[in-house]
Amino acid sequence: MKLLIDNANKIYVLLLAVMFNVTAFAAADEAGQALVTRFWEASDAAEREAASAALKGAATDINTLYRWLQAGPTYTAAAGESRHEGARAAADGTLFRYVYIVPASYDPARSYPVEFMLHGGVSRPAWVAGGEWWRRGYDEYRELEQITVMPASWEDNFWWQDSQAENLPAILRSIKQSYNVDDNRVYLSGVSDGGTGVYFFAFKQPTEWAAFMPYIGHPGVLRNAQSGGGHALYFENLMHNPLFIVNGENDPLYPAASVTPFIDILKGANIKHEFTVIADGGHNTNWMPAELPRINAFKAANVRDPLPDSLIWVADNDQRYNRNAWIRVDALADSGRPGLLQVERVGNQFTVKAERVAAFSLLLNPDEVNLNELVTVNVNGAMLFNGQVLQDANTLLRYAANELDRSQLFTAELRLQVPN
Repeated sequence: MKLLIDNANKIYVLLLAVMFNVTAFAAADEAGQALVTRFWEASDAAEREAASAALKGAATDINTLYRWLQAGPTYTAAAGESRHEGARAAADGTLFRYVYIVPASYDPARSYPVEFMLHGGVSRPAWVAGGEWWRRGYDEYRELEQITVMPASWEDNFWWQDSQAENLPAILRSIKQSYNVDDNRVYLSGVSDGGTGVYFFAFKQPTEWAAFMPYIGHPGVLRNAQSGGGHALYFENLMHNPLFIVNGENDPLYPAASVTPFIDILKGANIKHEFTVIADGGHNTNWMPAELPRINAFKAANVRDPLPDSLIWVADNDQRYNRNAWIRVDALADSGRPGLLQVERVGNQFTVKAERVAAFSLLLNPDEVNLNELVTVNVNGAMLFNGQVLQDANTLLRYAANELDRSQLFTAELRLQVPN
């Protein structure tokens, strides 16, 4: 009998200890979420630096910090008025206006898809307060269960310029600060010049986006040094980027036939796409209501994989447009020629093909790579790295601050030089 009582007492003590630990962990996670919310909502670099320091001080280890950031902040914004207008000031003082629509049924406990809609007619003066650029053709988006964002472009800031490449992700971060966004269902669509702008992001800066919908635009405009910035277009960069393309048969600016050679390349490269030709269609969006069910089905079928096992990227600049998800070209071997980086990951083993790339980085996520074990990197058939990669809280917080992306967090950054 005494033995049974002693065992029962031991079990009781163990249960109390477990309950105490569970309560302590829950309290720590609650405090961690409050700190993550402070970090997420920081209005400037100083606030975010202070929030980062508080997070590092509170987390017992980097795994805890990672788990807190992955869980994300507490969202409190209510739906309220469905239409909102915002403005973002760039470092040079340029004001980038935008309008966004939040569903009347918005629930902060749910995550929502986001769609950026890029308008046409960019060769106009800068937009003023009032958001009139958003009105034409977008009324049907009021009824969707998504957050819809309409940024502004004008004669000094075309969609395919560096300023907008910085602006759109910055607006997305601002939306994420207040609203519960599904990081893997963020879509980019656009009409006319906006459709051309969609092609620009697909070719040059795809990391944030799940899929691209260019309507009555033309990728060839991007190659024009006078109107499109003279960008070189590398179809390898579209391998992971699904496209839903619409052009009118009789469009006087960009008839469907003029886009067909581009479509043929997509087909030949097995790039995922849907191409719709509007019979007798002109340069307008009269077709939009009828096509909206197909567009929504396309979005539903194409959710971003934030950490795919294989990636490819071609860069002709090692300072900008040089990253795709978790790979980045840091230096080109020949500044006059583009470099290609192709990487496959199997567990902790990376196989890399590097052409005209002098240096690159692999951004490592602890759910994909076991950072307690050795990491090996084979480049062009030769072993370049075989060793331990240390996780770093500063790296984790830096990428989290830059992107506010709970699905694409990195606790280590492996920078490598490619031998001559």
